Amino acid sequence: MSGDAARRRGAIVPPLRTFVGEYMKLVKSLSFLLPACVLAMTLFATSSHAQDADKIVRAMSDYLANAKTLSLTYDTDIEVITPDVQKLQFASSGQVLLNRPNQLRATRVGGYANVELVFDGNTLTMFGRNIDAVAQVQAKGSVDQLVQRLRDEFSIALPGADFLLSNSYDELMIGVRDLKHIGRGVIDGVECEHLAFRTEDADWQLWVEVGAKPIPRKYIITSKGVAAAPQYTLRVKEFRTNADLAADAFAFKVPASAKKVDITALSDLDEVPHGIIQGDKK
Repeated sequence: MSGDAARRRGAIVPPLRTFVGEYMKLVKSLSFLLPACVLAMTLFATSSHAQDADKIVRAMSDYLANAKTLSLTYDTDIEVITPDVQKLQFASSGQVLLNRPNQLRATRVGGYANVELVFDGNTLTMFGRNIDAVAQVQAKGSVDQLVQRLRDEFSIALPGADFLLSNSYDELMIGVRDLKHIGRGVIDGVECEHLAFRTEDADWQLWVEVGAKPIPRKYIITSKGVAAAPQYTLRVKEFRTNADLAADAFAFKVPASAKKVDITALSDLDEVPHGIIQGDKK
């Protein structure tokens, strides 16, 4: 959800050396597949170019920044490791509507929370539908400023927030010390460039749509600082740029039944439920 790797975590991924070693054993045992296997290894070796990866991320960032409006739907999966080392995954879905420079509407619905965030350039409203509670704060400024304030002041991370910023390239590349263009893959029937990046505390992957619309289609962050390497996965579904917006697209009418609360009371409405992931050793 953000440039902060601590908010985007992921699953067990074997070291590349181990994968290649086991792969070569398989090649030897299945010699009739050798031409195809050699081709696959060659494609992997020749596609890992840092310059290509950097160019693709820049093109994606420029495309997103130049769009006046963005509209998308998404699915997310976040993994956690319990005290007794059991891996659990929690899923949610939502929508994002952005009108640059200072209007945003985002929803997230999961098994444990139903949250809506609305920003009209002056006021930030957060509504917890599942608990019928609303918080509002003055937040005059741009979407870039809002995202930063949500992270720093309220510890709230929007799904895919890095892609909503006007400088997504700069945000994504913070701390990157290794980048590769792995090749191509297909996400929901869409051909994408497959990129891989490494920072000190996380590895992350990005699939960007091939062609004139370099849209981010899938994003995975794998934690290297947590045992069992949990992952955070964001999959972008429907994506539109420069769409016509309704006049009330960023208006919010507070339900009469909603309790007025401080925004910190809603910051815990996360994708991971609290209190149900404790180890139960028998």
